[in-house]
Amino acid sequence: MRGQVSSVTHATTGPAPPPSYAAARAGRLGAVTEQSTAQPTQHPVLEDFPAHSHDKLRYGDTDRQGHVNNAVFSTLLETGRVELLHPGGGASMNDEGASWVIVRIELDLVGEITWPGTIDIGTRVEKVGRSSVTMQQGLFQAGRPVARATTVIVQMDDETRGSRALGEELAERFRALQG
Repeated sequence: MRGQVSSVTHATTGPAPPPSYAAARAGRLGAVTEQSTAQPTQHPVLEDFPAHSHDKLRYGDTDRQGHVNNAVFSTLLETGRVELLHPGGGASMNDEGASWVIVRIELDLVGEITWPGTIDIGTRVEKVGRSSVTMQQGLFQAGRPVARATTVIVQMDDETRGSRALGEELAERFRALQG
C-alpha cells in the first residue's frame, strides 16, 4: 500500500498523551491542556509584549507547499531576541565578559505564514533567574498570531564557558521587560 494511507487517527480521538507531555504543555502561552476539551486559551496579541521587532519574508523562506518553512520560525524568533539583547548604540543586555546561549526553546506553530509579507515579533521576559532569563515571544502576520515560543537563555562567562550569575543592574533591566 505504498503511497496510500490505510487509516488515520485524529489527535482528539486517539489515546491521551502521556502525563509528562500534558504536564509540560499545561499553562504554556495558551496551550491546550488535557482537561480543556480542545478549546485553546486566547493567543497573545502583539500589544501584550513590551519589545517589538519585525522581519521581511524572503521568497527563499518558502517550501514546496507554498508557505514559509517551519525552520524559518526559529530565525524570526532570533531576530526578536537579538534586537532585545543588543538594542544598538553599543548597548548590550549582558554583563562585561559574558554572552548568551540558548538552553531551551519551545515553539508552538499556530498558523501558516505566507510570502510575501512581513512578520511582527513580540518579546517579553517571563522570569529572571540567577544566571538565566526566560523569554516569551509571539510571531504575527497581518495581526494574526502564527507562532508562540518560550526560550531560556543563560549568561555564559566568555573565559570559563560556564554559567555566570546576572549582575543586579542587568537583572533589573530584564525585570523591566516583564509583561
